[in-house]
Amino acid sequence: MTLNELKYIVAVARARHFGRAAEACFISQPTLSVAVRKLERELGVELFERRQGEVTVTPVGEQVVTQAQRVLEEAGVIREIVEHGRDQLAAPLRIGAIYTIGPYLFPHLISELAQRAPQMPLVIEENYTHVLAEKLKQGEVDAILISLPFEEHGILTVPLYEEHFVALVPGSHPLNQRDRLSIEDISQEKVLLLGTGHCFRDQVLEICPDCLRKRNLAEGDMLADLEGSSLETIRYMVASGMGVTILPCSAAGADRFSQRLVSIKRFQDADPSRVVALAWRKSFPRPQAIDVLRQAVHASKLSCIKHLD
Repeated sequence: MTLNELKYIVAVARARHFGRAAEACFISQPTLSVAVRKLERELGVELFERRQGEVTVTPVGEQVVTQAQRVLEEAGVIREIVEHGRDQLAAPLRIGAIYTIGPYLFPHLISELAQRAPQMPLVIEENYTHVLAEKLKQGEVDAILISLPFEEHGILTVPLYEEHFVALVPGSHPLNQRDRLSIEDISQEKVLLLGTGHCFRDQVLEICPDCLRKRNLAEGDMLADLEGSSLETIRYMVASGMGVTILPCSAAGADRFSQRLVSIKRFQDADPSRVVALAWRKSFPRPQAIDVLRQAVHASKLSCIKHLD
């Protein structure tokens, strides 16, 4: 049994296809197939059910693949210990962030890290929470920035800062006559939301369930909720007069538009907010890199947030 063989069965389990698994491992399909068969003979079990154009993992195969992934992770830790043991800040740090955090935190974070750890550039990825969580567990990223709650086995999490939600309304909207708004005020309007899969969408709907509703068009058709692919897109839609929205304050972009186009309003009844946290594997061998990352976040000049100890 070799690490390469374990790598191959993990790849097959992910791809559910020998050809795609071979491509992911940068080897030929016959080479991969022979290696998997060799491991199955050595173990005396069938790890995969092979059908035309489809591969299914057997029940015992699921257990073997899970353990194989653990072994590969631990082997990766050994390599990282050797590579970075002398200076934990002398190599790139792979960090992921959800779409509603990365664009607003990274410009400040990178500037701070350039001063604190100039030999540790960031390799950045933005994605959904569930995708980043899986990449973190698989060792494809070193740390992730997400919104709480977040709990995963083998993962450490520390809160970094809290930020309040604000309403963004077009500059000519009647709601601009009020200093502060209520959630009820927003729920009566055309509310622009992120698409399904974004955790911030779920947080908005938690505080404003009525923001999700169908609206009649003049032609009699039904218009689903107005959605944007990013907070940036939604801000532009608000500025163009398409509707109103709720944003984390760091994304409100008060400096991007004149007051003639958009207006930012705080809430009066509730004080909705989210907590942004840093998560990393317990086995990650560069704790100094995590510490410097936390320090850089706390030193970043991100407006309207409350840093947490």
